[in-house]
Amino acid sequence: MPANGHVLALDQGTTSTRAILYRTPDLMPVASAQREFPQHFPASGWVEHEAEDLWESSLAVMREAMAKAGLGPADIAGIGIANQRETALVWDRRSGQPIHRAIVWQDRRTAETCAALREAGHAGRVAAATGLLIDPYFSATKIAWMLDAVPGARAAAERGELAFGTVDSFLLWRLTEGRVHATDATNAARTLLFNIHGGTWDKELCALFRVPSAMLPEVRDCAAEFGVTTALGGRIPVLGIAGDQQAATLGQACFRPGMVKATYGTGCFALLNTGETPVVSRHRLLTTIAYQFGGRRTYALEGAIFVAGAAVQWLRDGLRLIRDASETGQLAAQSDPAARLYLVPAFVGLGVPYWDAAARGAIHGLTRASGPADFARAALECVGYQTRDLLSAMQSDMAAGTEEAVLRVDGGMVASDWTMQFLADILGAPVDRPVLQETTALGAAYLAGLQAGLCPDPDGFARSWQLQRRFLPAMPEATREAAYSGWQRAVRRTLSDIA
Repeated sequence: MPANGHVLALDQGTTSTRAILYRTPDLMPVASAQREFPQHFPASGWVEHEAEDLWESSLAVMREAMAKAGLGPADIAGIGIANQRETALVWDRRSGQPIHRAIVWQDRRTAETCAALREAGHAGRVAAATGLLIDPYFSATKIAWMLDAVPGARAAAERGELAFGTVDSFLLWRLTEGRVHATDATNAARTLLFNIHGGTWDKELCALFRVPSAMLPEVRDCAAEFGVTTALGGRIPVLGIAGDQQAATLGQACFRPGMVKATYGTGCFALLNTGETPVVSRHRLLTTIAYQFGGRRTYALEGAIFVAGAAVQWLRDGLRLIRDASETGQLAAQSDPAARLYLVPAFVGLGVPYWDAAARGAIHGLTRASGPADFARAALECVGYQTRDLLSAMQSDMAAGTEEAVLRVDGGMVASDWTMQFLADILGAPVDRPVLQETTALGAAYLAGLQAGLCPDPDGFARSWQLQRRFLPAMPEATREAAYSGWQRAVRRTLSDIA
């Protein structure tokens, strides 16, 4: 191995920051560190982060991982960054200080602004250029809010004195001591300001959302020369950037059109590779950039399940039926197989393909015999049912369907064999769990290794992807379809327009 035969992945997430050091070319992890940081909720529906917490936690975990591995800057060929997407920061170009806390992707303070833009008829134009819906989730209305809320900020932005960035861009600015203001195509594509077809910032959208174009970073490939940092005690280049879900797509080696990955955490994000052609969804899925290499964009359809692991958290914290999430699969296995209890976890509404924000959670099929085991089973099964809803919407949006009916999974919930087996059963398709399940960090590491010339091209990396276990469907088709029909009836009875 060459002296600098390692890469360092920085995975900056919503509640914690993680760093993992990998050796090359096989990208096996050698050391890691993780640190949580505070969340701030200054008003109902508002979610903020202190920018210094993002920066300091990033520095701390990178230094800790290096120390654990006994490696210095000379041992590291490059850094890859994966980040929470859509979270917006605005800072002063001279001082590097943010003008406001970071406004997190979960924040809903600009809901009225977004509703007014939709009512004014702008949704079609925005979707055609960006592949996105007009929603507070994305960055543009957050930027405008900060410029209006902070005295003098809008005038300073017009003079070119302020910079905007998603978290990756802010960290890159700090790592390079203000020398580089850049981002990658996957993060730019989540702002509502980037034309995903032309690969450029859209001046008309900047005007619509009232964001001065002088604030915006340069957009580069996911694997690129992003500058050099000396913040870790020596010179290390930053060689890769991708939004977290796109980084997980890379870590799962979903390089062929039709391949799908799903990440199961509090909710679930699924991305379907659609190749070099962006697909317009008929189910309000997002059309987004999966990755960009050599100036060539690969697109994806993206959908989200609002409640996945959160259903298990509800069992633990709300109903107090379990003490630890790991108990759920064993408890579910004790349920009466003849019982059919359905939990529709519309705690915050229903997403794809229903899009009913007013729906609220419900349980259907209760009997006097229903007990904790049945509730546990229903909480895990609802994740499988929702995944089938989501993948069915994706497949119907694809002109020829998906060529490879295999789902690659990652995230905390995939540790449950019971859940993964039910997922395979209800999909009627294989579910693949990889050996390396920190796929977001792995994807960031791969970008750095690819740009450094230490990792193979995507085809070569795909061949190195390692399967830990494949779950094959074992449920009879008649049973599967009867169970899914029951789920669909339960959802119809839960939707807000059903009396």
